[in-house]
Amino acid sequence: MMDIALPESLAQARERLHQALLEAKRPLNDATLLVVSKTKPVSLIRQAYALGQRAFGENYLQEALDKQIELADLNDIVWHFIGPLQSNKTRAVAEHFDWIHSVDRLKIANRLSEQRPSHLAPLNICLQVNISREASKSGVIPEDVKALAYEAAQLPRLRLRGLMAIPAPADTLEAQRKPLAELRHLLTELQTTLPQAPLDTLSMGMSDDLEAAVMEGATLVRLGTAIFGARGAVNS
Repeated sequence: MMDIALPESLAQARERLHQALLEAKRPLNDATLLVVSKTKPVSLIRQAYALGQRAFGENYLQEALDKQIELADLNDIVWHFIGPLQSNKTRAVAEHFDWIHSVDRLKIANRLSEQRPSHLAPLNICLQVNISREASKSGVIPEDVKALAYEAAQLPRLRLRGLMAIPAPADTLEAQRKPLAELRHLLTELQTTLPQAPLDTLSMGMSDDLEAAVMEGATLVRLGTAIFGARGAVNS
């Protein structure tokens, strides 16, 4: 049943993003849909790929690595690691992903740079910001973003692309927009402070707050539930 519904749900997600960009009076190519495929089987990723999707986000490292082996024939998938990252797992991310959205301390950034293979392009990174200052969430607090960004931008095997956040849930569009606007302002400040860095990315917006995120300048929106339905059990 899920396989049958995927073409429709993916089309609906693309149309939702399209409409949000129109409402925000932004170019229609200004934001990219990142399909969050964590806990979903390879068969669904293949189907989404056949429907033109190329960017996929994974949270669980071993699960993602297993999928990459099974999908090695699809060599133009762009793999994004979007989950929390422990120091002992940085090498696998540095070797097997194109993007990581969850860098929140210099130790992780240093290890990723040191472990990124020289034959690969520099690893695209976003700094994860705890924009709502929740004790349960990962991320650097807003006051410390500038210092971490400065250090990360100097690392040779990384490309500091921007910021990521998962704000606390909010009930209204205006309440959703407030922390996202704060993240946008942080990125604007960094663009002034670090003009040499390719700071062009705001990874924000999920199934519940896509419209608010697009209004505040999101360039990568992460949708999982809206495409695949409720998450399944973690396989690894």
